[in-house]
Amino acid sequence: MKEKIIKALNIMRPYLQADDGDVELVEVSEDGIVKIRFLGECRVCPLNSMTLRAGIERALMRDVPEVKRVEAVS
Repeated sequence: MKEKIIKALNIMRPYLQADDGDVELVEVSEDGIVKIRFLGECRVCPLNSMTLRAGIERALMRDVPEVKRVEAVS
């Protein structure tokens, strides 16, 4: 599952990098909880929660059905 998540994040990464941001995978739990860390401008962007839910979480759940939730950690 971790490899599928990394592949999906790599597809999204150029869109984040276009705004001087990025994301890194921190942890994947056995029960499908994915923890990510925002990097660069994404860390301080006031819309990062929208990016998390409407962008990253939705795409990961679509591409990797085992994913149940995505959480951002600092």
